[in-house]
Parts: sequence; C-alpha cells; structure tokens
Amino acid sequence: MIWNIVFVLVTAAIAWHGLTYRDEEGKDDIVRLLFGCIALLFCLRVLFVDVLQLF
Repeated sequence: MIWNIVFVLVTAAIAWHGLTYRDEEGKDDIVRLLFGCIALLFCLRVLFVDVLQLF
C-alpha cells in the first residue's frame, strides 16, 4: 500500500514537470509532453484502482 502511494507521488511529479515544462524561449517540448501524459495515465490508474479501489 505504501509503495502505491509513493508511486502515485513520483509519477504525479513527473507528469507535472512534463506537462508544465517550458524552455528559455517559452516553447514546450513534445517528448516531455508525451512522457508527462503517459506518467499522468499511470498515476491516475494506480490512484483509482490500487489506492482508492474504485474500479
């Protein structure tokens, strides 16, 4: 159970960084957006299925 919560926190941090990252010119990076979206999906899946046991 504790490892699921740690996993959710780490993937949430990765998703936040990937989705909000901008370079010096203010442009986003498509690779970071992609991996941020993937991390968000894993984060939400573990949160809803394993931690909250909703599905």
